[in-house]
Amino acid sequence: MHHSELQPGTLWPAIVQRTAHALQSGALCPIETVQSSIEDGGVRFLVRQVSSLARKDKMRGTGTAGGNPFLPYDPDLLVADISDTHVALLNKFNVIEHHLLIVTRRFEPQESLLTVADFAALLACMAEFGSLGFYNGGAAAGASQAHKHLQAVPLPLAESGPSLPVGPLLDAARVTGTIGIVPGLAFANAFAPLDIFAAPQRDRACIVCERYRALLDAVGIRAIDVDGSLCQSAPYNLLVMPAGLLLVPRSSEFVEGIPVNALGFAGSLFVRDVAQMRIIERLGPMSLLRRAAAAAG
Repeated sequence: MHHSELQPGTLWPAIVQRTAHALQSGALCPIETVQSSIEDGGVRFLVRQVSSLARKDKMRGTGTAGGNPFLPYDPDLLVADISDTHVALLNKFNVIEHHLLIVTRRFEPQESLLTVADFAALLACMAEFGSLGFYNGGAAAGASQAHKHLQAVPLPLAESGPSLPVGPLLDAARVTGTIGIVPGLAFANAFAPLDIFAAPQRDRACIVCERYRALLDAVGIRAIDVDGSLCQSAPYNLLVMPAGLLLVPRSSEFVEGIPVNALGFAGSLFVRDVAQMRIIERLGPMSLLRRAAAAAG
């Protein structure tokens, strides 16, 4: 079955329109937070804490027990058809406004390797508004759903300071050939500087996919065959930024009860209450991320 392709200039108006509709219908359940910042290691980390006024029951319902919220997806959350392989949905329990999920139409496991089609869908969305793309590769990397989905959130992440909190550290990346590391980040990482929109549109996804596979190699994550599909040998997070790709191997989803996903490595953390805020203040955000990441090999 052939689906319509995303037309340039249509995505952002569709996000705004669909957000208003989904708020009205109750399909969208934003999690209200209060923001603060903590400086650590040259990064001004943004920490969002669930507002004490936010309804507790809303937080309880964030996982669909045993179900797949993407098959079928809630039509009230559908923003656009991106391609024959992917749709764009609003994130039902969003902490960041206009948070987009880029979801495969057919079920694919979240642990399967990202493909050219995945990157083509993500880049088509990112080309439409200033955004950060990211992927949580597996449950230990913060993926809450088993059905493959990439994500995009608008930039800037914070109201003041750099558009991307870790951005200033990326400028000091040490690169040999196409792949390097960001020495200022206190955790194992691999970085591929790349102007993701410089190449002709038809080539972008292939170039980004090649760099992604090279980043997996650099941190020792292999492709393994699971029931006929290529899957990752270990969990990881991926950030897809206008300036390049950052990949972080993961060891655990939580650090002292605090969940960490790809946004943490971009400099944006989320806590449920004051007690978790105190833990971040005590440990420091960089130390928290170092404990969430896999030890350097």
